[in-house]
Amino acid sequence: MLHEGGIVSVTNVDLDDDVLAEAAKLLGTTTKKDTINTALEEVIKRHKRRQAAQYFAERGARGDFDQLEKDRQARKAAQQGDAPSQQAAPAEGSA
Repeated sequence: MLHEGGIVSVTNVDLDDDVLAEAAKLLGTTTKKDTINTALEEVIKRHKRRQAAQYFAERGARGDFDQLEKDRQARKAAQQGDAPSQQAAPAEGSA
């Protein structure tokens, strides 16, 4: 059998009806088949999001985005008409 982009297998499993009902309510599904398939798809998506977040966190920790942030701040300042922040040295004799 084919199912939206994949091969479908027929499997008999014992399910906890209370857990299945709660999952269906949370997922907004109405059939056991849709509930199980949607739950499996959600697990896959969550895992991929977690992997992506970890990947970008590691890149951030290495400083891979530092120059991008500096460039963003410069563009933002330019759009607001601000010059890049540079502190002027105090005049001699003042303080």
